[in-house]
Amino acid sequence: MIHIDQKTHTTQDDTTVIILAPVGRLDITTAWQFRLKLQECISKLSRHVVVNLSQVNFIDSSGLTSLVAGMRDADKVKGSFRICNVHPEAKLVFEVTMMDSVFAIFETEEQALEVVPRTIAT
Repeated sequence: MIHIDQKTHTTQDDTTVIILAPVGRLDITTAWQFRLKLQECISKLSRHVVVNLSQVNFIDSSGLTSLVAGMRDADKVKGSFRICNVHPEAKLVFEVTMMDSVFAIFETEEQALEVVPRTIAT
């Protein structure tokens, strides 16, 4: 079981961004729960998601796969998917797998929220 903190941020132009902060390990035993949470947020709450990884001290290929799936879900609905505050031990996994070049990764949550694309009202 993984604990996932969730909060909502509203940008100056009223774009809703969901911030998810999993706590603990993002591995084969927890990645599916996190994947479901991402799917639910993107389909029901907002197409813009920031994942704060400051409390994730271990991530494996399953965890990376759940992040890739979340990014794809957001792309499908023309949303955005950003990662921030990657724990130093987890950062190594991103670098070794070269996933640090696939994801939009930011040092802080504030930086990740600053660059949420402006959506055009329909």
